[in-house]
Amino acid sequence: MTRILHILDHSLPIHSGYTFRTRAILKAQQAAGYEVRAITGPLYHEGETGTATVDGLTFDRVPGPVTGPPGVREWRTIEALRSGIERVSEEWRPDILHAHSPALCGMAGLRAARRMGLPFVYEIRAFWEDAAVGNLTGREGSVKYRLTRALENRIVAGADAVFTICDGLRRDLVERGHDAQKIALSPNGVDLTLFGEPPSRDAKLAEHLALGEGPVIGFIGSFYDYEGLDDLIAAMPLLRERHPGARLLLVGGGPMEDSLRAQAAASPAYDAIVFAGRVPHEEVERYYSLVDVLAYPRKKSRLTDLVTPLKPLEAMAQKRIVAASDVGGHRELIADKKTGILFAPDDPAACAAALADLIDRRDSWDTMREAGRAHVAARHDWARNVENYRAVYQRLVGDRPENGARRAA
Repeated sequence: MTRILHILDHSLPIHSGYTFRTRAILKAQQAAGYEVRAITGPLYHEGETGTATVDGLTFDRVPGPVTGPPGVREWRTIEALRSGIERVSEEWRPDILHAHSPALCGMAGLRAARRMGLPFVYEIRAFWEDAAVGNLTGREGSVKYRLTRALENRIVAGADAVFTICDGLRRDLVERGHDAQKIALSPNGVDLTLFGEPPSRDAKLAEHLALGEGPVIGFIGSFYDYEGLDDLIAAMPLLRERHPGARLLLVGGGPMEDSLRAQAAASPAYDAIVFAGRVPHEEVERYYSLVDVLAYPRKKSRLTDLVTPLKPLEAMAQKRIVAASDVGGHRELIADKKTGILFAPDDPAACAAALADLIDRRDSWDTMREAGRAHVAARHDWARNVENYRAVYQRLVGDRPENGARRAA
């Protein structure tokens, strides 16, 4: 039985799109007959040591914290994780090392793989220099941006195989000069066994939040600048001109929360904008039940054009109506007016008009719900997507020499 050691930035019990994708991959690979285990770097789970079992999955923790000035801290992180990978590998004897972005995990995995003579797979979920720009923690073209990009290029060049979560990321790597033949797709997906029929509306919660009869436009997630929630708030007065009962429900929190609350308080539609705050993961489904249309108004940027988000897929899996900005990452997931609707990014008026038109066409919603669910089942179900790894794994294990030479990265 092939053993895969996954190398991660962080994992469950932390809740994020990153950890949910990881869980889905590991569970699907287990069901497909692989033995899987994972190791997390020292920047999260500080204070944890040894091995943790979460949801039936085994995670080895590299202890933190890691300190030092910029550059030194990152290198120490790579070396701490590399040492942990080699320690776990000596004990567990994996057949393949499979690292997931960011690049710190990739470089630690590449170095360990070359030292131990193991095949190395690198999977890119986003270019983290672009994510930093989107999170307002980095600047495009800065020294850090260029160094992160150079490090990623080195890892891709050294990997035996590369996966990206979408075609936008793959095209970008090919344009940089990387070999298209070794870059495969592992699209974002969902575990459809976790999504049954959507629950009925939680009337008590709706009353508590003063949502009225709706329609309710909703966003459930993290409040980052690139998500474009300021455009959604700006769209509400225009939407209410055509649908006076419309409400906006924002569930979650993040760096933009204070500015978004201030914007909402100053809006002519302030009484129709509800902030629910962060809610426990086990309560999220109650809030989903209140939403008529889930909106994803991402701003146009390198990050949003290249990367496909997970949230719209989860929404379609739950047979929810989806409205999203017309950026590259959304176009890979949503067929306009078939599985959801797309509207011009960075344009509150276009957002409002698209939402109003969609609400006017409620008689088409059942067809759209079924089409969205069918699309996810056909192209984004992990029970199917796990097969994308199989041929690559088989080739790498078959190509592996009996006694791999230890090479320094």
